Amino acid sequence: MYYEVYIDVLFLINFMMDYLLLLIVRRVLKCTATHGNICVGSIFGAAAVCICMLLPVRSTLIRFLLFHLSVNAAMIWIGLKIRTLREFLKAFAALYASAFLLGGVFTWLQPYVRAGSLFFGAAVGSYYLVIGIWKFLLYLQRMNKYQYTVTVYTSGESCTIHALLDTGNSLCDPVTGKPVCILGKRQAGEILKEKELQTLRYIPYCSVGTEKGVLPVIRAEKMCIHTGQECWVEKPLIGICEEDSFTNGEYQMILNPAILGGV
Repeated sequence: MYYEVYIDVLFLINFMMDYLLLLIVRRVLKCTATHGNICVGSIFGAAAVCICMLLPVRSTLIRFLLFHLSVNAAMIWIGLKIRTLREFLKAFAALYASAFLLGGVFTWLQPYVRAGSLFFGAAVGSYYLVIGIWKFLLYLQRMNKYQYTVTVYTSGESCTIHALLDTGNSLCDPVTGKPVCILGKRQAGEILKEKELQTLRYIPYCSVGTEKGVLPVIRAEKMCIHTGQECWVEKPLIGICEEDSFTNGEYQMILNPAILGGV
């Protein structure tokens, strides 16, 4: 059994796929490489694959080292202009993750591709789908980064709730200048006692849909923000919102970034 391989077709397909992969990695890692750099890296990768195909090498291990380590490493170095080891390892991992996603999406589209010209269209369509997947994964990562478990202590009582660090929350007490976190109304009613209600006062605020308003604020005894380690805040200011929870019930508190030193 033998296979007939057209070297020009092999080169063109590999060039196109390498170019798309390097574009994806550049976008994910926000590299400064130009399209010219990526083009040169893709030409090198495609040419190296063609040369490796012509070499009389039967060892699976050697072919693996040539294809997956040497060629891809050089392609990243040339195409993305990455020089530090840390950035290289991130790019190498992103390249293989992108190749896995691109291959999966392209395999899903391949049954619908009947003509050679549609092959390239499917490849480009796969590129945009993979970019969308990466954006969604990075969004989930960012959301996870801003999620915390918070324990609020009031009059000897404590309550553990889910909180979201909102970079858009810059509410501060106009008198003391201290940051104000926002607690849902139902949760506030469960944990506030007479001692906290005696410290209740109102501060002005504005938000989307409310140009001018006032927000009831209390001073709790202390608050612990679990960030991998315990971050204690003494006498935190907590505003009581009319809503019971935020983002469809996922969180009961909105944290002010200033309470953790800013983001």
